[in-house]
Amino acid sequence: MSLSLSDLDELMSSTSTDSFAVFLRRVAPELLPPTTVDNSVPELARHGRTVVAIRYSGGVAVAADLGSALARRLGQTDIDRILGTDDRCVIGIAGAAGLAGEMLRLFQAEVDHLEKIQAQRISMDGRAVRLSSLVRSNGTMMAQGLAVTPLLAGWDDQAHRGRIFSYDGTGGRTEEHSHACVGSGALFASGVLNENFRAGMDRDESVALAIRALATAISDDATSAASAPDLSRGLYPTVACASCDGVTRMPTEEVALLTKRVVDEMTTASDSGEASS
Repeated sequence: MSLSLSDLDELMSSTSTDSFAVFLRRVAPELLPPTTVDNSVPELARHGRTVVAIRYSGGVAVAADLGSALARRLGQTDIDRILGTDDRCVIGIAGAAGLAGEMLRLFQAEVDHLEKIQAQRISMDGRAVRLSSLVRSNGTMMAQGLAVTPLLAGWDDQAHRGRIFSYDGTGGRTEEHSHACVGSGALFASGVLNENFRAGMDRDESVALAIRALATAISDDATSAASAPDLSRGLYPTVACASCDGVTRMPTEEVALLTKRVVDEMTTASDSGEASS
């Protein structure tokens, strides 16, 4: 039997749990993200993408490529892997895009519900805990090769700084104090971040570093190669920043200028290296 929103509200008022996900599991499990799939379907083969988050002096920047995670659609460049959940919090997702969207909608409902019953904004730590439980509930899908790996980034009103949380497949979370990345290109991106990150960078410097890390990851990671920045076709990473002013998407024009600068610098460095050798 399907339940209307009013039915759910009435049932919710009589339950003792403060978790919307737990409540749905009790009364309407069909509304939750799936826990099994037919992994014999070829287009569900896992292909990685890369998402990067970097703290800067006034907040945190999150950047991601635009590629599809479906093997049949590797060339697709309109998959948005950065999802703003409200005016203080943004999540970057590596993994199956459809499952990621369902998990994020459930996360938004979880946060909205908790803020409603507590009559106050949920802290970044509280959000990190809630997302952890949702990632852990995706364990069965992870075992089938359809893991959804998020990065949670946002502005902490209490600490007055940007914060980043990374997750493993079991829902374990770690606060990252400088930068983090997830996806199949994370190993390559991490090398760039470790070498070039410095405390006190401004927004544009951190976004430029994120673009450089993504470009390096994409060039070295075969599964992400189809989503490399392409100046001729106007394909650039998506970028969102969280600060005391809220969550904002960086306009494509600004990302394009930074991407061109980064690509030119990388090309020049590569040409110089070849000439010297």
